[in-house]
Amino acid sequence: MKKTFVKFAAVAALGTALGTAVFAQDYPGKEIQGIIQWGAGGSTDTVMRTVTPHAEEVLGGKVVMKNMTGGVGAIATKFVYAQNPDGYTLLMGAENPLLYKVMGLGDIDYSEFTPINILARGVPILVANNDAPFDTFDEMVEYIQAHPNEVKFGSTGPGGLPSVVTSMIASKTELPVTQVPYDGDGPALTALQGGAVDVMPAVLGAAIEAIRGGRIKAITLIDNKPTEVLPDLPALGETHPEYADYFPWGPFFGVFVKNGTPDDVVAKLTEAYAEGAKSEDFVKLMADRGYIVESLSGQEAQDFLTKWQSLTTWLLHDAGETKASPEEFGIPKP
Repeated sequence: MKKTFVKFAAVAALGTALGTAVFAQDYPGKEIQGIIQWGAGGSTDTVMRTVTPHAEEVLGGKVVMKNMTGGVGAIATKFVYAQNPDGYTLLMGAENPLLYKVMGLGDIDYSEFTPINILARGVPILVANNDAPFDTFDEMVEYIQAHPNEVKFGSTGPGGLPSVVTSMIASKTELPVTQVPYDGDGPALTALQGGAVDVMPAVLGAAIEAIRGGRIKAITLIDNKPTEVLPDLPALGETHPEYADYFPWGPFFGVFVKNGTPDDVVAKLTEAYAEGAKSEDFVKLMADRGYIVESLSGQEAQDFLTKWQSLTTWLLHDAGETKASPEEFGIPKP
């Protein structure tokens, strides 16, 4: 009886292995779900709906995209995590899950997923109201230090891009400012134009039209080198090398699958989205919005995520904006 059971178990295991191999070879055999963390018309949604049709051509299958909002992306992340790791449910998201643990928003982050492709990242920029009494980074810092807590910085709350950039600057120099929270960078940039706040750390793609239209002024790019979109604007890492190790940094867009997805399926998806990231309309979209195409997969993508999480969580923790220390979750200090 025991021998029979052992034989049966061995045959079952072999059948499972063969089934997985066949499955991977035939993938995709049905529609794939693409779960987008953010709402229709937003940056993440636009990026995914631009790149995915080109990935479908390589896959030879259909990716049906669905917006699943809520919980700063946590609802979508938990949904994909709850599905079978078979490659038929993709998580299409941004950087937010890497902050969930330290911000007390959830216990699942991208360590539970395999990155298919880190498609692109945004470049942060410091912009100011046209009437602000400074035009450069040094002038801004000098004015802030001479008028402590008078200068108002727009914010989107703890963990948002503005709070991280503000923490970056404050880590190297005294920056006694008052942060004013808004529900997103759109309302904050509108408030900046109206004079309700003086300075706003924002992503270049969100601020570029207002800069071009002369409604706000650019102070510095939060990166190591200038951008083709604003070639005459200095980059903070160049003018102030003490900040250079922080960069490149910025919000990003990526496609993920749950850990345990068969290697062959991961390889097919990786190839498809790498090709999609080369497509002319995707590259043009990123350039027009001031984003940098990264197209990282495998260990490069893992290294990118590790560095991003380490740097960002510890900056926020040192600024007193986290609910828990990154150390509690084994996130190394940069």
